[in-house]
Amino acid sequence: MSKSISVHIALIFCNVIWACDYPFYSLVLGRYLSPMAMVTASLLVAALLSLIPMLWQPYEKVESSDRLKILCAALLMGVVRKLCMMFGLAQTSAIDGSIIGTTTPLLVLLLSILIGVEKFSTLRICGLLLGMAGAVAVIVSSGGDKHVNSSVWGNILIFSSTCVSALYMVWFRRILSKYRVTTILRWIYCTSAAVLLPFGVDDMLSVNVSAMHAEIIFATLFVLIVPTYLPNLLLNYSLRRIAPTVSSIYAYLQPVIAIALAVAMGLDKLHWDMVIFALIIFLGVGIVIRSYRTTTT
Repeated sequence: MSKSISVHIALIFCNVIWACDYPFYSLVLGRYLSPMAMVTASLLVAALLSLIPMLWQPYEKVESSDRLKILCAALLMGVVRKLCMMFGLAQTSAIDGSIIGTTTPLLVLLLSILIGVEKFSTLRICGLLLGMAGAVAVIVSSGGDKHVNSSVWGNILIFSSTCVSALYMVWFRRILSKYRVTTILRWIYCTSAAVLLPFGVDDMLSVNVSAMHAEIIFATLFVLIVPTYLPNLLLNYSLRRIAPTVSSIYAYLQPVIAIALAVAMGLDKLHWDMVIFALIIFLGVGIVIRSYRTTTT
């Protein structure tokens, strides 16, 4: 398989996994596990998984000048992003969360422009403004009477986690290409787990496993084991080979899959205003993608 095809398959796979997160987290968070317990446990599992490649890979030394950068990446992606997402999903719906997550490409483009990686153009500005307007509309409308499963504060936290993801994809892309993906993730997850364990161990030990039935146990095991290490391994693999703006576009798979699962599982109802706001965000990203075609022709 060519490298270009494998990169796109990796991006599709990791975004499908992340899409499944939203309804499964909604089943568990706040009812059986607190957000702090979920973050701490998932980081511990990811840290253990990150050690497995050491069984067959030689040790790769990280330069002392890069250790602080990787530490910052760990605190951002492992601690801040996970906490914002878990506390956000505990307070809002899977549908709102998945729609807000589609702003990632727009945020990646905005950050890329600010640091000089991308250039301004009329189409890109229009796409950014339109997409962000859709995101703001989702956040504000969540306080309405129809959206009983949503909250403004929860949506703001989800949006904050999306901002952190965009910052990670843009700011740390250069250092990701310098070391093996498994080395980077080992540093990120082991550091994150060590930082958060003292704060989350009590919540983790107080989980009442006996109150969980089979469906909840499956959902809990899925979100603890699957969505943290493996999809981030695939994401970091793709970031070494294609631009973050391109890789972030695959986030648009997430709301389609997450909404279908949430509705099928009876966790939420799809409201027409959310469909309209999602289409506005999609249109904004579509304009941004069109701007690249225009500049290359």
